[in-house]
Amino acid sequence: MPTKYVTTPQAPAPIGPYSQGGISGGFLFCSGQIAVDPETGQVVGGDVAVQTERVLQNLVAVLREAKMGPENVVKATVYLADMADFPRMNEVYGRYLGSKPPARTTIAAAGLPQGVKVEIDLIAAF
Repeated sequence: MPTKYVTTPQAPAPIGPYSQGGISGGFLFCSGQIAVDPETGQVVGGDVAVQTERVLQNLVAVLREAKMGPENVVKATVYLADMADFPRMNEVYGRYLGSKPPARTTIAAAGLPQGVKVEIDLIAAF
């Protein structure tokens, strides 16, 4: 079965050769999102909590476009520029994905795109 690609103007347009998400085999694979406001195309300022909020808003927009929601997420990967930001990221993350928390990996990653503090990708199941 061919992959169906998901695109929404409610999340930032890809800036390279990738899609916002792809559906295959009953799963939605969401590309990593950073704290870019889809209306302005600019990175939102502020601490990791503000950036995590924007990242998760972007990811929920991709989920909604695929007729899914946070309850469908089965796996998340969080990339943090500084692991000291984990508690603040985790607090915001819990508001979006905490009712039925998916499996998760959190990685310290130097040099995230555009100097952001956090990037998150998701896998969701229908």
